[in-house]
This record gives sequence, structure tokens and C-alpha cells, in this order.
Amino acid sequence: MIRTAFAIGLFALAASSSMAAAQDIAFVEHAGDVQTIDNAPQGDSVGDYLSFSGAIFDADNKSKVGTDSGFCMRTIKAARYECSWTVSLAAGQIMIAGPFLDSGDSTLAVVGGTGKFEGARGEMLLHARDTKGAEYDFKFKLK
Repeated sequence: MIRTAFAIGLFALAASSSMAAAQDIAFVEHAGDVQTIDNAPQGDSVGDYLSFSGAIFDADNKSKVGTDSGFCMRTIKAARYECSWTVSLAAGQIMIAGPFLDSGDSTLAVVGGTGKFEGARGEMLLHARDTKGAEYDFKFKLK
């Protein structure tokens, strides 16, 4: 009986230290500073780096609510980067990792967070809003 109560207490403590409930949230990223490091061979090739930072707006694309920044490495020429970045909001940060595809939408993993997003897991759908890469939809499904 004591072991059962102890186990239930540990489970409750673990549950309270992570995000309270699953949630879907959406933002719009306005691409800001984007830099590419073209490693040899010249031109688009495996091993090139991309670094970026931008402004994060609410789902209505009206109010700035945060920033993001990160980096990517080209893993498949003309097709795919592998990326890691952070979305910083007043309530905390969300850390993202995964593929950024040259065409079509990308689904990336949410690998953690801070503040309100502590213990966050799930995924983020990344969708380009235009052909210039100036704005992106970030649709999070957090657990």
C-alpha cells in the first residue's frame, strides 16, 4: 500500500512538471536575417550551412509575439536541410529539430521547451506562405 501511494505520488509529480495538457497553437514567422555559408564545392552542396532569425507573429499575423533563430545543414543537395531552432515567446521557449524541405511542407519534432512549454513534445508543421520564403506558418501540436 505504501509503495502504491509512493508510485502514484511520483507519477503525479512527473505529470505536474511537464505541460498540463495537449494543445494546438499557431504562429506566423516573418523571415528576417538569413545567411548561407557555401562550403566547398561551390554552389548548393551537402555541408552548406544556413543560419536565420526572424519575428514571430500571432496566428492572425497582426501582433509580434516573439522571435526565432536557428541553423540548418544541407544534407541532400537541392532537397533537404536538417535544422535546429528555438521559438522564443513571453511564456517560454519551444525547441524544434528536423528536416526543412526545399519544396512542400515540412514536419519537425518539438524536442522540448521552457516556461509554459517545459516538457513540451510533439510536432510542428512548417508551411511557406509565399514563394519567396518571407513568411511561414508554424502549426504546433504539443503534448
